[in-house]
Amino acid sequence: MAPEARIKIFLKNSATALCAGVVVLSSFSLGAEAARRHYRSHHHHPPALPAAPPRALPYPQLPLPFEISGAQYLPLAWADVKGWNDDTHLPAYKTFRASCRTINAQTAASEAKAESKAIGSSLSEPCRAAKSLELTDDAKAKTFFEDNFAPLRISRLGEPDGFVTGYYEPVLEGSRTQTDVFNVPVYRRPSNLFVRGYKQDSVSLPNKGPVYRKIGRRKLVPYYDRGEIEDGKIAGRGLEIAWLKDPTDLLFAQIQGSARIKFDDGGTVRLNYDAYNGFPYTAVGRILIERGIIPREEMSMQKIREWMTQNPDGAKELRRANRAYIFFREVNLSDKEEAIGAQGIPLTAGRSIAVDKALHVYGTPFFIEGELPIDSERSKTPFHRLMIAQDTGSAIIGPARADLYFGAGQEAGRVSGRLRHPMHFVMLVPKGLDPSMRAARLPVPDPRPSEKIAKLFPQTDPAKDSKNASAAAKPAEPSKAEPVKAGAASPAVPQAKDQSKDAAVSVASPVPLPEPRPNIKPDREQRKRVNRRSDQQ
Repeated sequence: MAPEARIKIFLKNSATALCAGVVVLSSFSLGAEAARRHYRSHHHHPPALPAAPPRALPYPQLPLPFEISGAQYLPLAWADVKGWNDDTHLPAYKTFRASCRTINAQTAASEAKAESKAIGSSLSEPCRAAKSLELTDDAKAKTFFEDNFAPLRISRLGEPDGFVTGYYEPVLEGSRTQTDVFNVPVYRRPSNLFVRGYKQDSVSLPNKGPVYRKIGRRKLVPYYDRGEIEDGKIAGRGLEIAWLKDPTDLLFAQIQGSARIKFDDGGTVRLNYDAYNGFPYTAVGRILIERGIIPREEMSMQKIREWMTQNPDGAKELRRANRAYIFFREVNLSDKEEAIGAQGIPLTAGRSIAVDKALHVYGTPFFIEGELPIDSERSKTPFHRLMIAQDTGSAIIGPARADLYFGAGQEAGRVSGRLRHPMHFVMLVPKGLDPSMRAARLPVPDPRPSEKIAKLFPQTDPAKDSKNASAAAKPAEPSKAEPVKAGAASPAVPQAKDQSKDAAVSVASPVPLPEPRPNIKPDREQRKRVNRRSDQQ
């Protein structure tokens, strides 16, 4: 066989053997890798490392120890509360003690609900002090408030003052049965009215939030609005408590939340708020102002009533613009007792106020100071009076917003109907409210490092570090008087004096920051080349 043929056969066999070896090696490596994965997944479980504790930094946004949403407040001294010494404090003390009966009887659930508000359940301490004090002297009543409370000026954020209106209990003529004269029904709460989270037989359902009409067992739809109810959607179901002459009388009774209805036989029925139909309250006076019918500065309850009496068709349309509708319940009160507020106790004329229950706790004292048209429509009567929060209303919204209760009857209606004024609000905060108790909820910071670690890694000011770094980046020039010797320690890195175990640990120098990127301008030749390329393109 020729030598060339022998070489070709040898090369061919070598290439075949090499390919076979490569295939065997690759299959072996793949099988080994598969075996390792199988072993790891079925036989080998690496030990689970303990989870790193969550760091407290950055700290979460937690509420302050004392905080009222949307409010600004300023602590005061009693000497700085304008008009405080001019008030008679004994009536306010008696009204406060009436609220304390409810506060002292609170259950754990009601206390937990109060804790979500600014002063929480701190009123229980001054209420316990007032329980055994039958005060009859005005000076002692004043001392009681000064010893148990601290004054706090409060207003809506960005506003200097609060805002007050007035309300009263109307006294209306009515009939127990429908007649040609008395044909406006006063309804109690229907049985098919449903509010989530409340039983259908609960007393005094909330005046905010959705309200449904229950159809069958499961279907819920929005309840009827004022227009539908006036058109007779719930008529003939035995829901009529009494009958009135004028639908305007019913509207104002619903706005006030209570009423007294006197019958021809001398009897009286007392009505209080029980539920509403789920639609937000729309102020009819605001509509008249927006339409230019009554000027804002002349707006009052009497002006609204006069216009509605003179315009019966317009009055019907105006009533229906307020789609909210109030249902009443009968209460067992004599004519000598005042209406019952949302706290569940009779109100005190001239000392009870309605506040925003989402922000404030019933029983909280507020000192209100300013000028109001009490004596007449144009008068500016000084008003400086300590009032107690015992009621609420759907239109009373804000940290310094109050509705002043003036009692029952026409005169109280005339006074309260002309109140729409800014006033100074001072909230009396119990001294037992300890901010440190609520501040205890703040997270604990990370533990401090050991002394040795603190010396090795000192915490310095970043602003100063940047200056030192720029200075350290430049080589120090030796002075002529003191030339630098070979082997001398650099001033940037101090040399340890003692190498023994008891020697102090040398402090590490700050790590120099890199210099900012220099702004190098291109030379003329480079700019000429760039210009030539752009011209050619």
